[in-house]
Amino acid sequence: MKDMPSLSTKILIEIRDEMKATRHDLSERLDATNQRLDATNQRLGATNDRLDLVARRQTESEVRLATELVAVGDAVNRLTQTLRADKALEGDVADLRRRVSKLERRQA
Repeated sequence: MKDMPSLSTKILIEIRDEMKATRHDLSERLDATNQRLDATNQRLGATNDRLDLVARRQTESEVRLATELVAVGDAVNRLTQTLRADKALEGDVADLRRRVSKLERRQA
């Protein structure tokens, strides 16, 4: 009977074999999970790169927009000055018209 393993030994051998199989299965699952995690990290890195590019472009756009707003403000100021000067000339033109009308009536 020494050649035949006891029931306890058989059970322990089966438990050991199951543990090996479980460890192997878990190892494969862990490897697959790590591969998916690596792929996710790569996609995240690419997304971060694109986000950085968008942030740079937005900053550049904001700088260009601010520059153009300053230019528009300057143009509005020049136009306002021109309109004020034009308004001031309206009085002069009206006065000259009155004077010309007087002169034309005197000569007529």
